[in-house]
Amino acid sequence: MAGNDWLNSYLEAIIDSGPNVGDARSSLLLRERGYFSPTRYFVEEVITGFDESDLHRSWARASATKSPQERNTRLENMCWRIWNLARKNKQLEGEEAQRVAKRCSDRERGRREVTADMSEDLSEGEKGDTLGDLPATAENVKGRMRRVSSIDVMENWAAQQKEKKLYIVLISLHGLIRGENMELGRDSDTGGQVKYVVELARALGTMPGVYRVDLLTRQVSARDVDGSYGEPTEMLHPVKSENPAHEIGESSGSYIIRIPFGPKDQYISKELLWPHIPEFVDGALVHIIQTSKVLGEQIGYGKPVWPIAIHGHYADAGESAALLSGALNVPMLFTGHSLGRDKLEQLLKQGRQSNEEINATYKIMRRIEAEELTLDASEVVITSTRQEIEQQWSLYNGFDPVIERKLRARFRRDVSCLGRSMPRMIIIPPGMEFHHIAPQDGDMDGEIEGSGVDPSSPDLPIWAEIMRFFTNPRKPMILALARADPKKNITTLVKAFGECRPLRELANLTLIMGNRDDIDEMSSTNASVLVSILKLIDKYDMYGQVAYPKHHKQSEVPEIYRLAAKTKGVFINPAFIEPFGLTLIEAAAHGLPIVATKNGGPVDIHRVLDNGLLVDPHDQQSVANALLKLVADKQLWGRCRQNGLKNIHLFSWPEHCKTYLARIACCKQRHPEWQKPDDGYESSGSDSPGGSVSDIQDISLNLKLSLGDEKNEGSGAVDNYLDSGENAIDGKGKLENAVSMGTPKAASTYKSEHHVGNSKSSALRKRKYFFVIAVDGDGTSDFLESIKKIVETVRQDKSIGSMGFILSTSLAISEIHSLLVSGGLSHSDFDAFICNSGAELYYPSATSEDGTHRLPFLLDSDYHPHIEYRWGGEHLRKTLLRWAASTSDEKGEGPIVSEDKSGSTTHCYVLKVEKPELIPSIKEVRKSMRIQALRCHVIYCQNGNKLNFIPVLASRSQALRYLHIRWGIDLSHIVVFVGEHGDTDYEGLLGGVHKTVILKGVGGGVDKHHAHRNYPLKDVVQFDSPNITQVEGCNSNTIMSSLGKLGILKT
Repeated sequence: MAGNDWLNSYLEAIIDSGPNVGDARSSLLLRERGYFSPTRYFVEEVITGFDESDLHRSWARASATKSPQERNTRLENMCWRIWNLARKNKQLEGEEAQRVAKRCSDRERGRREVTADMSEDLSEGEKGDTLGDLPATAENVKGRMRRVSSIDVMENWAAQQKEKKLYIVLISLHGLIRGENMELGRDSDTGGQVKYVVELARALGTMPGVYRVDLLTRQVSARDVDGSYGEPTEMLHPVKSENPAHEIGESSGSYIIRIPFGPKDQYISKELLWPHIPEFVDGALVHIIQTSKVLGEQIGYGKPVWPIAIHGHYADAGESAALLSGALNVPMLFTGHSLGRDKLEQLLKQGRQSNEEINATYKIMRRIEAEELTLDASEVVITSTRQEIEQQWSLYNGFDPVIERKLRARFRRDVSCLGRSMPRMIIIPPGMEFHHIAPQDGDMDGEIEGSGVDPSSPDLPIWAEIMRFFTNPRKPMILALARADPKKNITTLVKAFGECRPLRELANLTLIMGNRDDIDEMSSTNASVLVSILKLIDKYDMYGQVAYPKHHKQSEVPEIYRLAAKTKGVFINPAFIEPFGLTLIEAAAHGLPIVATKNGGPVDIHRVLDNGLLVDPHDQQSVANALLKLVADKQLWGRCRQNGLKNIHLFSWPEHCKTYLARIACCKQRHPEWQKPDDGYESSGSDSPGGSVSDIQDISLNLKLSLGDEKNEGSGAVDNYLDSGENAIDGKGKLENAVSMGTPKAASTYKSEHHVGNSKSSALRKRKYFFVIAVDGDGTSDFLESIKKIVETVRQDKSIGSMGFILSTSLAISEIHSLLVSGGLSHSDFDAFICNSGAELYYPSATSEDGTHRLPFLLDSDYHPHIEYRWGGEHLRKTLLRWAASTSDEKGEGPIVSEDKSGSTTHCYVLKVEKPELIPSIKEVRKSMRIQALRCHVIYCQNGNKLNFIPVLASRSQALRYLHIRWGIDLSHIVVFVGEHGDTDYEGLLGGVHKTVILKGVGGGVDKHHAHRNYPLKDVVQFDSPNITQVEGCNSNTIMSSLGKLGILKT
């Protein structure tokens, strides 16, 4: 075969050599039962990184073929396959190198631009600053807590919290979550994260100052899972309270709250949950509002008790927490558990799947975008290890350790951060419950016979289940507890054990790999790993030395650790990368020395406990040597055991929770708040969950464009440690900027009488349905005709009952006014106007135009404080102008994008796209902003002719949630009309509990920029949802037909 003669000859030589050619110089890795294996050498040395099992099967068939001609044909085919694999691997390596180079180039450019803005010399402020070691705040900043640096400080802080009654919301969506008898290992979604969030919720509920903790997850009512997962509420009974004198209230404690979303009768994997996230957010919002109101009646003196923080776990819950945080205006925390970019890097390095294949399997780009959003929204990101910060989070556009250090140095010196911000990365190792653990000395030789402990005792069924595998159950037990997942690297452990004869003579191996009934019913990946392990057991003839029970209960896991400790065994975690390694903590608490991967969290655990050895998980010999050393050296074993037991208290849940609550206290506390005549919060007796809409005249919502008299509550405090005070613009400055940038003039002349009157407020509350017109366009006659047709058609049917209309668009309020006037529509036909892509919210004014400059609209002045979290203000605007200029210069085609002053407001900066064909894609613009630590929501709109920059958590869909919180509008009674295409925030309007009508062939769109999305629209929207219907065109028949399909019209 031309060009591959060397390979063909090599294969021939291997076949001719046979399997028993000895080679004293060959390494242990190249031996099978003491003999050199040329086949294995070929696989490991020539085609390293490829799937050897398939090639080995082809090799076996070729070597068994007697006919020389057939054998040559097989060998030639195999050579071509190897050549193709090598070419594919080379291609993937080249693509990876290009990605890394581009990421480094983009990051360096972002750093230069940030540094150029921050021209002040900070050399002294930056000296000695290392990641994660700096205080969260400056000592002279009001409203913030100083860094917790010792246990004594945390104890003093905890004592001060006893009188507080905090409400905390945790979110973990995927997997099966319940408080007792957790089915850990049942599938890849029900693992360590489930145990972590349940124990965290239970532990927080016992802490001083914490009144209630809600763990929100998915309600699963499928036939193939236990009925307990379908229960809407489950109380987590405390194991041991840290504060026995704490007041027990009617609704106090920790609860699992299961929100129904997604397929009602199916348990689906986390990769399939993405399109259902908005539905969860809407359901969770209803629960939080109702709970806050109930807690307000019990402990808040009539004022709603809002969550002090919303904490998302994993990317799906992180996106949910970000949306809830923005809707409620409360602080957000995030814990990644594992990160998408890191997983993508690892999968690409394996060379077995392309980027497209990985994305199709794992929805990895959807996950990465959600994680980028969590960096935009989170005040605190909790990590388990320093490695997670420095090597994993640093892969993201939204986090740069270098810029973070610069911003933190500026903060310490009380210097402006120029509108830039980054989340605070905090290392808090996971905790563990130790109340049930009583480590015991002794070994099996004396205890089984002398102390009455019988491995076959009915009181310890798991002992009997494990020991039935062993010929000699008294040998030390090497214990591994992990799912049958390739990344857990169990096959390397089995190979190391099988090929090290001294280790096999001294010890047994126990593999606890979750629960299974039938291998054929397992996922293909897990089944493949398990089958490989069973083949290795057979290959090395390890029967009687390896245990692999099919079932165990979560409550039996402590007994498994105890059994291993009694045999003077060792616990091993050989994973390629371990984000933290909670099982290492559990093993140490039971007196087991550890052998663990040197990649990830185990490094930090070992630094604290010093109770074992770290190994390279790719080095089979290193794994075998470490296990043999601990098993054979009893003095080393005893020293590691004692070290672990001595220091294990540092990983208890109380310690974790004290640090956790202290970090929450460092966040600026914010929550929904509506202005009153006396700036106080008044209890509402209405049915509205967030505030009274029964008498807007009485509560004086201050719905006027004048912000000069507005009080900026909390102005004495600063936001997160990088969210400096200059980001919050005072009310007077807002008005002045608004007037200068084209907001309707003479707005400040609106007086207090310009509030929504009693009759209007009563009508808002009594509306049965709200119809939201969000057909995107550029303000042309087609767009206007769609608005008129929808309003006229819906009003004709009296069976709908009382109805209201909301116009939702990217246009400014002045543009909306001109549009309505040109079409002969009255502003009073609508109940609200969501403008500038969700950055502005107006209501119609009862005052008609009287020749002055005033427009007949009232600004909801509570809305801007609600959405301005991390808004860069004028600093962002200056950066955008510089970006626009550089974009034009790079293309060399003249102005490509320019500032649109007439359409801009204080919370929406608008750029006019002069040449849409040359403008960067939406993902590139977002990436550029994130790299420079500027947090904003970027939207291409008006057929791609405008580019809106608004606060990061503001959007048209979020504005609807604000109306729900503010006025009690039922989200399930909202019908949103959209076109077949739309602005780049179009997808946000399609999901949730509201109804959606897609008018095919109607409205404008920015298809070019939608095509540049990192993931398909089906990963965002569930088009087969009963809440979504699609009709052709926009006429009376199709509109009425769509409302009938959605159940709005009576049939």
